Amino acid sequence: MRDAQRNQRPARTAFGGRVTGGRPVVTITLIVLCVVSFGLQRISPTWTTDLAFVPVVGEAQPWRFLTSAFLHSPNQILHIAFNMIALWSVGPFLEHSLGRWRYLALYLLSAVGGSVMYLLLASPDALSWYTILVGASGAVFGLFGAVLVVLRRVGRSAGGIVGVLVVNAVLGFVLPGVAWQAHLGGLIVGAGLGAAFAYAPRERRLPVAVGSCVAVGVLLVAASALKYALV
Repeated sequence: MRDAQRNQRPARTAFGGRVTGGRPVVTITLIVLCVVSFGLQRISPTWTTDLAFVPVVGEAQPWRFLTSAFLHSPNQILHIAFNMIALWSVGPFLEHSLGRWRYLALYLLSAVGGSVMYLLLASPDALSWYTILVGASGAVFGLFGAVLVVLRRVGRSAGGIVGVLVVNAVLGFVLPGVAWQAHLGGLIVGAGLGAAFAYAPRERRLPVAVGSCVAVGVLLVAASALKYALV
């Protein structure tokens, strides 16, 4: 029986991820990291300035492209609250559908994609080049983009997600201080990776998933390097 159990293939989801029972540990971990980071922002004035993304310093300190997604406006509790509620609303579904590593890659690359889009649309001659970008919105919008594709792939309605996207898109242009550029970048990356994960041929799911993540990462790095080379 032990030999049979060792030789038995692990159960897979419809998109090739390993079936895992219990709590969505990746989603919970991401939320905890954001909440702890928010607490550190309130305690240490340098936590935000050292980790937030700012186009003018992004080339010399590239980790900011990612770390900014774990920061939020320290004086606006609603900023982190809305993002964490959104993350919890779609994160567990994607984590169980895609598998943990695909889901984590999707989240992190979408976060970087938001920062990269903010960089690409900023100008050294404008205030945006020196403006701090913080928030998990780019990553969350990446999850929104992916869940739209995944729901369509399994034939389920995505009307609720579309409504959320429309509302947030409008707010991005109406409310001051909302980085719609990061929303757009995260959405594009998330939808692209979601399509790669959801529509990969059954026999090539793993290489397609790995290859698409690597390709997106290379593209984001190349786009950033080109932007800095041209300014």
